[in-house]
Amino acid sequence: MNKLTIIGNLTRDPELRTTPNGYNVCDFTVAVNRRRGQNNANGQPETDFFRVTAWRQLGENCAKFLAKGRKVCVMGPVSARAYQANDGSTRVSLEVTAEDVEFLSSRNDDQAAGSYNAAPAPSVTAQNNGFTAVETDELPF
Repeated sequence: MNKLTIIGNLTRDPELRTTPNGYNVCDFTVAVNRRRGQNNANGQPETDFFRVTAWRQLGENCAKFLAKGRKVCVMGPVSARAYQANDGSTRVSLEVTAEDVEFLSSRNDDQAAGSYNAAPAPSVTAQNNGFTAVETDELPF
C-alpha cells in the first residue's frame, strides 16, 4: 500500500489550472520539518519538500482556501521523480497525489496570507446550543 500522510506548511500560493480535457488541477508545495535533525550550519530543523497535486473539486477547494504559510495535512500516494537541475546535478522530487487535504490553519491565522473572504463565524453562546457554561473551578478533575 502506498499512502503517505504529511503535515506541513505551504511554501507558495497554490496554482490552479485546467487540463485540455476540462479537469481542474491544483499544484502546491508543502514543507515538512523533521522532528529530530538539525542543520548544523545554522541550527534550523531539516525540512523535506513535497510537491502536491489535487484534482477536480479537491483542487478547486485547495486553490480557494489555501495560501502560502497555511498548515495542511495531505494524504495520498507518493512517488519519486528524478530530474536534471540547471547546474547539471541529478535531483529527486517527492510528489503526492492528494486524496484528502485537511486545512489545519484557522480562518484567523495569518489573515494577510489568506484567501478567506467570508465573514467570521458567529459566536456560539451557551443558550443557543443547549449547553450551560461551567467554571473550571467546578470541574471534578
